[in-house]
Amino acid sequence: MTVSEDFLRSANRQFLYYKTLGEKAMAQLEAEQLFISLNEDTNSIAVIVKHLHGNMMSRWTDFLTTDGEKEWRNRDGEFEEDTSKFDVTERKAELLKTWNDGWDCLFTTLNSLKPEDLSRIIYIRNEGHTALEAINRQLAHYPYHIGQIVFYAKLLKKSDWESLSIPKNKSKEYNDDKFSQDKSRKHFTDEELKKLK
Repeated sequence: MTVSEDFLRSANRQFLYYKTLGEKAMAQLEAEQLFISLNEDTNSIAVIVKHLHGNMMSRWTDFLTTDGEKEWRNRDGEFEEDTSKFDVTERKAELLKTWNDGWDCLFTTLNSLKPEDLSRIIYIRNEGHTALEAINRQLAHYPYHIGQIVFYAKLLKKSDWESLSIPKNKSKEYNDDKFSQDKSRKHFTDEELKKLK
């Protein structure tokens, strides 16, 4: 496997890992909690999801051939709270569809890329990036927002939170288990994704 092939495989796994983290965090909440914002300067989880969706659809549609900031994107609208009169359960279902549509766009494009595409120049707001740089840009951007989702979900859930990583005061047990195994070449998400399923 070439370095470029390895990068594409690694990027795919990391995106999947963070998608799964976000889903596991949201799954611990009641439907109405997804739409709560604590004050005027914070976004609800629903708004963060709308923003991720807007970014993903814009960046990953025609990834190699058109500017990543599409004319049809309404970025400011992504940060408006949903004032829908639909039942909160229906709003949650629509929100999760929005979430999945964005990720589907990302994975469809990412899985279509060939190693030689990574050096191609693409543009985001007329600024040139290699495709590899553009992927790395999103690998930093999306986990930033998923971290917000996880943190917000923990605040809203309070004491009944089910840890998505190494639970508090369990680092020693976790490390003991890791170091009891033979050294091997694997991606860090292999075991983490199994635990999150």
